[in-house]
Amino acid sequence: MLTELTNDDDRGQVGIGTLIVFIAMVLVAAIAAGVLINTAGFLQSSAEETGQQSSDQVTNRLQLVNAVGEDIQSSSSTIDTVKLTVKKAPGAGNIDLGSTIAQWVDSSGTYDLTYEGTYDGNPGASEFSVADVQDDDGSISGSQVLNDPSDRATIIFSAEEIRGGAADDGLGEGETATVRLNTQSGGTTTARLVVPETLSGNSAVSL
Repeated sequence: MLTELTNDDDRGQVGIGTLIVFIAMVLVAAIAAGVLINTAGFLQSSAEETGQQSSDQVTNRLQLVNAVGEDIQSSSSTIDTVKLTVKKAPGAGNIDLGSTIAQWVDSSGTYDLTYEGTYDGNPGASEFSVADVQDDDGSISGSQVLNDPSDRATIIFSAEEIRGGAADDGLGEGETATVRLNTQSGGTTTARLVVPETLSGNSAVSL
């Protein structure tokens, strides 16, 4: 009669090996899951930040109320001073005019302008000034911030200084210029200035 021989030691070794492989697989899966969760959280945060920045660029901008040319030189028929009255665009947050960058473009070239200070005369060739028109809480005169839909401010440019500084360097009859106002959030407002065909007899004109 034949007796079947078994080796219990071999069976135990096989079971331990399987258990080790199983534990290793669980650890690898746990590490992979952790990496995926961290990556998903990072991507979500980045997407939210990008979405907020994109929204700010669209909403946090200035809205042009009117554009006026003043200090008209009768001898050269040119406009020396340009004033843009602006307000917050609908839905915009607080806008700091002191951090706003202006770009002036006309037939003579392109000029980047920064905030000079409150209006006390014509600004320099690379600057613009700010004056308050409607400002109930003093936010414009104090810190150049539009913080209320009713706030109105005037941004003043010296066309004469920007275009060279000579007495006849202002904007002439029929000339055009483009001013782009870029806020601290990246919102851009474009104002196209068109000088009337004749300035004779006018002390100020709408552009």
